[in-house]
Amino acid sequence: MLAALWAAGSPLSPAGVQSTLGGRLARTTVTTILTRLHDKGAVSRSRAGRGFVYSPIQDSAGLTARRMRSELDKQDDRGTALARFVSQLTSEDEQLLRSLLESAEDGAPGHSPAPGQPGPGRTGPGAGP
Repeated sequence: MLAALWAAGSPLSPAGVQSTLGGRLARTTVTTILTRLHDKGAVSRSRAGRGFVYSPIQDSAGLTARRMRSELDKQDDRGTALARFVSQLTSEDEQLLRSLLESAEDGAPGHSPAPGQPGPGRTGPGAGP
């Protein structure tokens, strides 16, 4: 569903998504899935006639990051969850993560945390507003 919206580059109606997917799913199924994606905050929707058109909120990388953050937020022991994640990284991914963290610490553009969010490695008192 999201792949169809990303590929379209403009808002699509459920019928447009169904067509993009080759008509493999019933329009009611497509509408239900798009509604659930909207409820989860993965897509936005706006009125178009009597129905809605849908657009993705984020690109694929943004959605992956959001999912990772959501899973981390569910953990009582964030340190253990992050340690296990890092221990499963390939050496290339580990080096990339180190580079990204260093860039974030240096205040490189595009790598700063969202407003109200602590930066990488910053948790606990004084980490946020």
